[in-house]
Amino acid sequence: MAKLVPPSNGILQELPRKEFKRIFLKLELVPLPLHAVLNEAAKPIAYCYFLGSGLASILMVGERQDWEVGLTGAGGFVGLPLLAGLRSSANRVIMQVAGSAFRISAWNMTATLADCPVLRKRLGQFGQEVALQSAQIAACNRLHNANQRLARWLLMSQDRLGGDQVHLTQEFLAHMLGMRRASVTVALGYLQKAGHIAYFRGAVKIRNRSGLEAATCECYGSITQQQKQWKKESR
Repeated sequence: MAKLVPPSNGILQELPRKEFKRIFLKLELVPLPLHAVLNEAAKPIAYCYFLGSGLASILMVGERQDWEVGLTGAGGFVGLPLLAGLRSSANRVIMQVAGSAFRISAWNMTATLADCPVLRKRLGQFGQEVALQSAQIAACNRLHNANQRLARWLLMSQDRLGGDQVHLTQEFLAHMLGMRRASVTVALGYLQKAGHIAYFRGAVKIRNRSGLEAATCECYGSITQQQKQWKKESR
């Protein structure tokens, strides 16, 4: 059982003390290694996760290739279908940057939600953010070029990770963005030549965030502006 310390997950931090104490006794602090699968598509959900660090990709699973439809990091939650009374996930959720989380069994989560209205509300709001991401990313992948899409992905990753460096490979980026590896190489070269990033083997360092924001499409701004609006409305 985790020690009673202030959690690094924003959803848990916002709970009334009564609700936090109720769920805390059922939480387990666990490491989340690289490529750990948190939920598997079309399989029963065994655990839910309140992420404290790291970065997880929400994937649609295809016959030949998976593609990313959302990201969640510190402050996020994995296991949203349980809120709708569902037992399985439509998506695979996998760690792309190692981290840690407070884990709770699906059975305990379902039982806790019945007595924690604020928790249910916060998770419902987070579910809307994930749905927004999914819709905007689908439009982005359809309408915008590789440079813009890569810039958007790097900004979203930095927002959820903090710091200025993301560890990944070109092959992984191509897989996540649904692009050819050659297109990723060209996009990385373009952003690096512009001085926005520095690419090393297995890592991207963001050097000029404002430049990266200018290089991306309107999708990143649409996502962040709507999220800010929802935060104001939820206060």
